[in-house]
Amino acid sequence: MQQKIIILDFGSQTTQLIGRRVRELDTFCEILPYNKFPKDDPSVIGVILSGSPFSVYDKEAFRIDLSEIRGKYPVLGICYGAQFMSYALGGKVEPAGTREYGRARLESFERENPLFKGFDDHSQVWMSHGDTITALPEGFRVIASTDKVVNAAYQAEGEKLWGVQFHPEVFHSVQGTLLLKNFVVDICGGRQDWSAASFVDTTVAELKEQLGDDRVILGLSGGVDSSVAAVLLNKAIGSNLTCIFVDHGMLRKNEFRDVMHDYECLGLNVIGVDASAKFFKDLEGVTDPEQKRKIIGRDFVEVFNTEAKKITGAKWLAQGTIYPDRIESLNITGKVIKSHHNVGGLPEEMHLQLCEPLKWLFKDEVRRVGRQMGMPEHLITRHPFPGPGLAVRILGDITPEKVRILQDADDIYIRGLRDYKVRLSGEEARKVLAAGVPATMTDGEIEVSLYDQIWQAGTVLLSTVRSVGVMGDERTYEHPVALRAVTSTDAMTADWAHLPYDFMAKVSNEIINKVKGVNRVCYDISSKPPSTIEWE
Repeated sequence: MQQKIIILDFGSQTTQLIGRRVRELDTFCEILPYNKFPKDDPSVIGVILSGSPFSVYDKEAFRIDLSEIRGKYPVLGICYGAQFMSYALGGKVEPAGTREYGRARLESFERENPLFKGFDDHSQVWMSHGDTITALPEGFRVIASTDKVVNAAYQAEGEKLWGVQFHPEVFHSVQGTLLLKNFVVDICGGRQDWSAASFVDTTVAELKEQLGDDRVILGLSGGVDSSVAAVLLNKAIGSNLTCIFVDHGMLRKNEFRDVMHDYECLGLNVIGVDASAKFFKDLEGVTDPEQKRKIIGRDFVEVFNTEAKKITGAKWLAQGTIYPDRIESLNITGKVIKSHHNVGGLPEEMHLQLCEPLKWLFKDEVRRVGRQMGMPEHLITRHPFPGPGLAVRILGDITPEKVRILQDADDIYIRGLRDYKVRLSGEEARKVLAAGVPATMTDGEIEVSLYDQIWQAGTVLLSTVRSVGVMGDERTYEHPVALRAVTSTDAMTADWAHLPYDFMAKVSNEIINKVKGVNRVCYDISSKPPSTIEWE
């Protein structure tokens, strides 16, 4: 039986990061709303309570009945999770005199406590809270303190119940991964048998049992998720899988041709459909971003259905839905954060069952699975790309000429990122290698492309704006483009990438000189939150 850590989400921005850290320990975990604990699930070996934007004494604060988990599983509360357990069991939580945010050091900790096994003196941790635990419940003891936070960590006497006021999941808690390992592996008894290889073997076997001899249709996008899903299904059911790749006319430059070639090399049975004329016609004059998405989604379903009906005996529709898609589509209050094109069920007229072989994986895990199956690196390391394509990177209405301008500018930008090499060392090199980017460490350094160092890059055409310029002796009145590049681990949060000035100067010059219709290049230095990665 596969073991499982349950992470109960109380609304923290770092809940997914807790999940990623547990997965990095080769242990499966599931993130659930705080009030959806799975009772009587024999696969659960431990529970983690996340942080929250609320104070425990707020009327609207999220609360649970601790008797459902206390004494039945090892429990670790993080930040709000620690405060809530203390407050609910008789302790005191009060506003801190000043907000405790940033780096801190454990001035003392209980060395023999299994949660702190292997910790160094004065280990750095990361605090982020406005409240603090001022008194612990009866039968609880302090097991770690900083110079400002007395109750930085606690344990219930004689119980496998711990709380930490700091965030072990974030990078700035230097030994945070060790603390999570102590909890997940040593305390909960995790076998650490969740890996890309085990996932492939288990999932292929499950797909064979689930699908039998049924025929399956999969809509390919050219991206990492749908490509890995297709190869995984191909391993399980072979020729019973038919893939459909629809070109809506707003893909990247030469993408339809190049991706079709890649899929043929992978041995996939793929039907390519050029439906760009239909999409351009239906998008004519449309400027509202959400309307663009709805039209593209509607047209895609129509085109896809037309092709799918030609496939006799199909009973399943496969999608490359991944775990963050499902988490981000609905938050714990049930409100939509962001609509994902592959979350929310199927149109009734399709009469197909849904198959989602990647639905439990984070993006970096999808890439590891792809590598495990021997997929080419250029497919695995492709940056995320929006389903509506360049339509949501063109501000204003969509025309073939605007798409041509953006394709040409974006092609120069992306090729430049791939060609520009940087040397990394220390923690920067470790993070890149941990993400699975193929590189060799030499004398403590690695060499990678800018493209592989960042999470996502793209170009935005500001077609609603015209910029005055001078080319030769002539005045120009053309469009600016904005370059976007971000660093991230799962796209839930992202920071703008600090690209080298010489690279940006070269790319800017090349775009302005070679792309007719562009006379100005800008760089987007906004982070998520408060901005989003895409402009629309």
